[in-house]
Amino acid sequence: MLIVKKFGGSSVADKEKIYRVAERCIEDYRQGHDVVVVLSAMGKTTDQLIALAKNINPNPSKRELDMLLATGEQTSVALMSMAMGALGVPSVSLNAFQVAMHTSSAYGNSRFKRIDSQRIRHELDSRKIVIITGFQGVNKYEDVTTLGRGGSDTTAVALAAALKADVCEIFTDVEGIYTADPRVVPNARKLKEITYDEMLELATLGAKVLHNRSVELAKKYGVQLVVRSSLNTAEGTIVKEEVDVESMLISGVAADKNTACIAVIGVKDIPGTAFKIFELLGKKNLNVDNIIQSIGREGTKDISFTIARDDVRDVVSLLEENKNRITAQRIEVDETVAKVSVVGAGMLSNPGVAAKMFEALYSAGINIRMIATSEIRITVLLDEADAEKAMRVVHDQFMED
Repeated sequence: MLIVKKFGGSSVADKEKIYRVAERCIEDYRQGHDVVVVLSAMGKTTDQLIALAKNINPNPSKRELDMLLATGEQTSVALMSMAMGALGVPSVSLNAFQVAMHTSSAYGNSRFKRIDSQRIRHELDSRKIVIITGFQGVNKYEDVTTLGRGGSDTTAVALAAALKADVCEIFTDVEGIYTADPRVVPNARKLKEITYDEMLELATLGAKVLHNRSVELAKKYGVQLVVRSSLNTAEGTIVKEEVDVESMLISGVAADKNTACIAVIGVKDIPGTAFKIFELLGKKNLNVDNIIQSIGREGTKDISFTIARDDVRDVVSLLEENKNRITAQRIEVDETVAKVSVVGAGMLSNPGVAAKMFEALYSAGINIRMIATSEIRITVLLDEADAEKAMRVVHDQFMED
């Protein structure tokens, strides 16, 4: 059996935790399984490296930032291999170059193109535990790239797909996937299983337990994904194509505070205007969500959308530079907003979900600024100050029984 295990930064934050992870991996190894381990940087290392970079240069190049950030994972895997060696188990640490993990060239937000598996299989055949850097790859220029925050999950799933692993286990500081963040919503329930589609929506909408691109890959390649606690051996949550029991009305509530609202005001009400705006953003790999276009008036209209706050400077700069081309009178930015969403396959067969959500927000005196929906989710934009309260009241509304 081939098992891919991914551990986040909090799981390898110090010597004691590194040894605990090593022992956990060795248990499976001694049962005869092949084990591949993917690690994030230790503790808050990535945040510290970003702060160090910005102390040197407030606006560092994305290439150089990737070069710096990749050192965090390289430290983790080397120390983990040393720990396993001290415990008498053969292992080898490999970075993105040594595996050959090929990615696109988008520094800071690259995507996997292919992974060469020969080196990994050679080391597994030599009965070693293989420990691989998460979060990073190599582009066509042979530069190191990073996958964006949370990208180690994507590394693990991509490796599981490339190696045709039997299971991919994602270890976190919680015991699985909950109906909401248990640190914000104390009565959140742990789910035994959840569909890829539901998990993808939750991950995209702010649930931090899994990186959204890791779920996309798992669904595409049929990787069996299990989210488990790094602190105990409790059964986790299985992410798969279909669940065995009839879905609850909703499977989760998520909030995303890393959100900003951009309003492109007074563009000409003619065909092709929206295309020009979003083509510009797409070419720069800038992701957009929750698009609303106003009804035309006096030959103009407004187009509003949400983006990650990290992208505000790039988006605004791009739109301002092309203001004449997109016929905009002005660009407005609001960074005081958050998204709160409910997700669940049960929405497909149960009318009235939106009304139930809006009732909860109304009763709590929370104003809705924008609404977006899909078949299995409803997202509202509201004041950031109301986000956690909104999560709790919406969760209680749907989980009260």
